[in-house]
Amino acid sequence: MRKIILNLATTLDGFIEGANGELDWCILEEDMHFDKFLESIDTIFYGRVSYDLWGNYQPGPSATDMEKQLSSAIQSKQKFVFSSQSRVDDKATFISADVVAQVKKIKNQPGKDIWLYGGAKLITTFIENGLVDEYMISVHPTALGAGKPLFDISARLNLVLAGTKVFKSGVVQLIYTPGV
Repeated sequence: MRKIILNLATTLDGFIEGANGELDWCILEEDMHFDKFLESIDTIFYGRVSYDLWGNYQPGPSATDMEKQLSSAIQSKQKFVFSSQSRVDDKATFISADVVAQVKKIKNQPGKDIWLYGGAKLITTFIENGLVDEYMISVHPTALGAGKPLFDISARLNLVLAGTKVFKSGVVQLIYTPGV
């Protein structure tokens, strides 16, 4: 069965973006092998705001070859957008009702793993409904002091450490599975 993987970056003090939405602290280097992660998935789950901001992102002319390759890989994936707004988009399927049942249906289809991209509200919904199979959290060596927190959940979340990776930039990736 396919896994739903929450893969995202956070600051050392637990923010996924700064107070003004800034992401300039987020490091992406070749030794992180993000391309390998993208090869392991064929589907991305977005909240509407995240999709509108990043779902169709195209790198500018000054982007590096790596940024262009990663963007192309992301654009090739099947996309589902969870939103109260129902809309037609030729690059994504919008889901506006019965989220848990729809996610289980998609997860049971044949294919590769699924990247739970976010945003924060969607992540909370998935966590609170037990839909995340793996947490791949990359902690960046920056503290912002304020911003959007990694988790906004209403109950304790117990996880089991499944692996760690340390990158030359100082980023530490923590991989967890749901605990008891």
